[in-house]
Amino acid sequence: MALAGVPYLNMETLPVRIGTSGPDGAPDPRRWMALAVLCLSLVLIVLDNTVLNVALPTLVRELGATTTDLQWMVDAYVIVFAGLLLCAGALGDRFGRRRALQAGLVVFAIASGLAALSGTSGQLIGARAVMGLGAAFVMPATLSIIIALFKNPVERARAIAIWAGMAGMGVALGPVVGGWLLEHYWWGSVFLINLPIVLLALVSGRLLLPESRDPSETRLDVTGAVLSVATIGALLWAIIEAPVRGWTDPLTVVSFLGAVVLLGVFIWWERRIPHPMLDVAFFADPRFSAASASIALVFFALFGSFFLFTQLLQFVLGYSALEAGLRLLPISLVMGVVSPISARLVERIGTKVVVTAGLVVAALGLVLASTLDAGSGYGSLLVAMLVLALGISLVMAPATESVMGSLPPAKAGVGSAVNDTTRELGGALGVAVLGSLLASGYASSMATSLRGLPVPSETLAVAGESLGAALGLAAGMGGPLGESVALAARTAFVDAMGTGVLAAAGVALVGAVVAVAFLPGKARAVSGDEPGDDVAVVDLTPATADAAPAPA
Repeated sequence: MALAGVPYLNMETLPVRIGTSGPDGAPDPRRWMALAVLCLSLVLIVLDNTVLNVALPTLVRELGATTTDLQWMVDAYVIVFAGLLLCAGALGDRFGRRRALQAGLVVFAIASGLAALSGTSGQLIGARAVMGLGAAFVMPATLSIIIALFKNPVERARAIAIWAGMAGMGVALGPVVGGWLLEHYWWGSVFLINLPIVLLALVSGRLLLPESRDPSETRLDVTGAVLSVATIGALLWAIIEAPVRGWTDPLTVVSFLGAVVLLGVFIWWERRIPHPMLDVAFFADPRFSAASASIALVFFALFGSFFLFTQLLQFVLGYSALEAGLRLLPISLVMGVVSPISARLVERIGTKVVVTAGLVVAALGLVLASTLDAGSGYGSLLVAMLVLALGISLVMAPATESVMGSLPPAKAGVGSAVNDTTRELGGALGVAVLGSLLASGYASSMATSLRGLPVPSETLAVAGESLGAALGLAAGMGGPLGESVALAARTAFVDAMGTGVLAAAGVALVGAVVAVAFLPGKARAVSGDEPGDDVAVVDLTPATADAAPAPA
């Protein structure tokens, strides 16, 4: 049936272009409501990247989880999610992006329920991996459907800006949502909260979202899909394990080398077959490759600094998990406000200027964070976070639009998957690199600060492992000696954090150089926007259970 006030259109009798509702080329009247559905789905799966972090101490008590268990509860989701993005995006292009989105939401919901009911660490790790499988189909589908809905380049850029802002907000909302739920309910609530949201997204998605797909009936590139999963999986495993095992550990080195070899095989395979899953020639376009690099580098800075700031708020400034999450909310609010504005700035001054300026501003925010000391209060950190969030907000939307706008609409799913994969890889690398710099700098500083104190060498070794361990030891010691150890630990942490955020600032400046050198000033016409260009087939029939899919 048709929605009230929305004309019923049947693709079998009326050919239309993506994102239009009739032969006159008028925009689909449901597009902004559909965008809200897509953003809801996006925030749900992005939020799950960070929502579990605040529940980890509880899981130690409730499930008897070891440190390794806790790491894999977090990493199982990330590795499966990022590893399957390219494959899931290609399947969405081939079989339908709305189908991919809704199938992913169903898998995500089932796995969330299983996660909430887990009785062992192994069960929870398995459920988290399946959640990553569902999320891999959801994220690229949301962005590729936006490309299908918004054919007008200006509207499309604004819609992508809103999408990018919501993605950034989801990262910061995770600790807040998780902390609030843990204060009021049992730990499984951080997963059960997903179920009503998925239900809302499924029902509204069936009513509002069009189906679109690649119009060419090409064979599936199974070999390319397997190689992409193996390449990204090996690379992510190495990135995540490097801070724990060491960057020069033989297993870490072998994993990195394996990822490089697999990447070479993947590129060779994709270049030799007639219908590759990912046309590597896309990377020859600077609008595509430079924008992808900018996204990876800015998420390196975002996730890495977020990892450091969370610990600073709890261990140094003494906030609870929920209080720390609430104090990270300004990052989310700035992203939600500035990201849509960035699209209008691009219309006036171009992508190159906006992205470059954003990366420079982000670097400035990180430099400000490097000036903090153990006596600095939340106000000083807030200023640095606001500047950082402003810079990141100026980068995310224009860079994402550059990636998507440089591809033909038929490949929107794969293009979205590339965009999403660079985010995940950049973020994982940021946490790993800044985490390693933090650990080494902290241990070195503690060894110097505690030298000469009447503390057993075994105790000094434990205190040098982490700030949390040092504060626990200091509390047990009590008295002036305990206070000295605690002060030394907090000072060592802030000093090491300063080194880490300065490194992140350098990475952001490298991104600015890349943007200046390779990003075009103004976007060219997008393939599929001009008369005669190939466009993906889209069904704008109001979606119901008995609606027939669009013919390919």
